[in-house]
Amino acid sequence: MRRKAIIFGIRGTKLTIEERYLLKTEKPWGIILFSRNIKNLFQLKFLINDIRKIIKDKNYPILIDQEGGRVSRLNKIIDFSLFSQGYFGKLYKQDKKVFTHRYKIYIDKVCDILKKVGININTVPVMDVRRKNSHNVIGNRSFSTDPTIVSKIGNLCINLYKKNKIATVIKHIPGHGLAKCDSHYNLPVIKAKKTELINKDFKPFRSCQSFFAMTAHVIYTIYDPIYTATHSKIVINDVIRKHIGFKGILISDDISMNALKYELKENAIKAIDAGCNLILHCNGNIKEVSKLVKIIPTIDKFTQKKTSHFYKFLR
Repeated sequence: MRRKAIIFGIRGTKLTIEERYLLKTEKPWGIILFSRNIKNLFQLKFLINDIRKIIKDKNYPILIDQEGGRVSRLNKIIDFSLFSQGYFGKLYKQDKKVFTHRYKIYIDKVCDILKKVGININTVPVMDVRRKNSHNVIGNRSFSTDPTIVSKIGNLCINLYKKNKIATVIKHIPGHGLAKCDSHYNLPVIKAKKTELINKDFKPFRSCQSFFAMTAHVIYTIYDPIYTATHSKIVINDVIRKHIGFKGILISDDISMNALKYELKENAIKAIDAGCNLILHCNGNIKEVSKLVKIIPTIDKFTQKKTSHFYKFLR
């Protein structure tokens, strides 16, 4: 499988000539979709079929960022804005039976739409632990302040998606909860001790059996005072791969976010060199994507093997 180690977003509700050319010639590993790409169910299905026809792959990875709550990309099809992960976390604490019933209905409904249009990866669940005095960029996107609850609901989420033949992306590994700023705009620096991070923030990620994970653009000074997790060989090798034990495909968070301080190409290369298997670029800027795909390598043997496992899962 000769694919470039990049997932990128597209600009609008149909492919441009430039996007078609890049898909055909550069063959990115996958495409991620956002609200700007969606008008209605029929348009979305047509767009996804169009992408797959160009790639000539009926199982080609199409991702979406459909968490529920304030991160709901499917709202033009059905409104999921009330159903944040925080909503379900509160329901879990109030009544576990009611929670289990409602959460399954919710996931099945999301999956029903995703399967109808052909999306096979959703970038959920958020496994970050909500922390006091931290930035609201996570907030109610997290299930709970309790890592055990985050772990239990997160694993249920992964398993419910698997039953629907849709893969998940746990995020933001190894944990964004203590960040005091939004990594879309600024660089979060977490100065917590190892024991606190291990017992709280890293804990929910340890039991997850997800095909994919997405990194946090966060510096953890106790491990690496210079580089974010996305750019840190130490954090990726020692924390994500060894301590947490994540064995799947590791995707960078969006490399156009301001938390990463280098020029775009350098952000991409540093992420690959540190141990990210795939680079994520979300804004749909075709000029940026055109430059990036020229310097992004094809996927390595590890990623090829794990991609094959993902394809077998879809059968």
